[in-house]
Order: sequence, then C-alpha cells, then structure tokens
Amino acid sequence: MELIRKYFPDLIPGQYEKLELLGELYSFWNEKINVISRKDIPHLYEKHILHSLSIYKFFPFQADSKILDVGTGGGFPGIPLAICNPNANFTLVDSIGKKIRVVNDVIEKLQLKNCRAFNSRAEEFTGNFHFIVSRAVTNFPDFHALIHNKLIKKDISRIRKNGIIYLKGGDFNDEIKTFKKRMEIINLSEYFKEDFFTTKNILYLPA
Repeated sequence: MELIRKYFPDLIPGQYEKLELLGELYSFWNEKINVISRKDIPHLYEKHILHSLSIYKFFPFQADSKILDVGTGGGFPGIPLAICNPNANFTLVDSIGKKIRVVNDVIEKLQLKNCRAFNSRAEEFTGNFHFIVSRAVTNFPDFHALIHNKLIKKDISRIRKNGIIYLKGGDFNDEIKTFKKRMEIINLSEYFKEDFFTTKNILYLPA
C-alpha cells in the first residue's frame, strides 16, 4: 500500500480501503486456488495492483465509459481500475472458471457496483466497449484480431480516443510492425522507478 500511496496520493479514503483489502482477499484465495503465482503474493501490490493502476495514471476514463478486461485472470487490471474509476463500467472476462469465481467474490466483498465478471472466451463474448484492456494474454496481432470488432468507434472522451490499452513487457517490436504508425508506446519506467517496471510498457492503439 505504501507504493499505491506514493504514486497515487489523491485517491479518497474509501478507495485506499478497498485497495488495502485486496491484499487480504488474494492471500486468502491463493491458499485455495492458484489465482496468481504463489511467489508473487509478497509482491502483489507492485507486480499486480500498481501495474494495473499504471493504466489509471495515463488513461483517465470518463464517466459512463465501458471497459472490457480480456483475460483478466484474478481480476487484473480490471478490479484495481474499477476501484479508482467508480463512474466507469468494467466488464471482466476469462476462460478459466475458477478464476472468475474468485473475481466475483472479490467484486462482492468490495461492493464494486461498476464491475462484473464472466467466464467466457474473448471471441465468444458479445458487447461493444469504448476501451479494451489486457495484460499481454497473447501476442498483439492475435489479440487485436480477437477483439478489435468489439470497440465502439465513436469517441467518449476528447482526452483519449477509444481504443486498446495493452500492458506488455519485453521485446515486442516484431509484434507491432503493422500497427506502429498508429500506436503510442508508454514506457512505464519513466514514471514508476521500481525495477519491475524497467521493461514494462503500455501499448495504446486508438480504434
């Protein structure tokens, strides 16, 4: 939580309380189901919660925005983003049912009225969204092919055009050759100083 307060000092008390509760909930569930890597539990706030909230730093979602989190796993980045964007609407999908059961329990315990989760493959899930977010569930061209037709083309905000927001690490230059002229790459290490973020980026592709 010290990391969250360091980088996001302007959240309200209720948001800090919910983010703090995530530590207890995921520690509890990870004893029963391998929601995230067990070795990551001591680094939950850095590697999962703060990483998810890097999107919040650069993409302020407007009220009534509809956001789809594809391959959410244990609820990342969707749940931390829903906590910090209470007026936007989040839909989280994952093909692994036991993880979605955990996500739904976390949503219920936190009383997140702006967040819902479904056990579904991305290509089978219906609906249209202003933004689609994910933490590198596959290579970018395959991801784009799966979900680009779910984007609402009419922009909801003047700040950022509707589009895909993809958290990606490592060397991805070959993956984005086709998209590079339209894509914005945000190097997270320029803002977050922990070693974990050295190779972490946001790939943003407007619709």
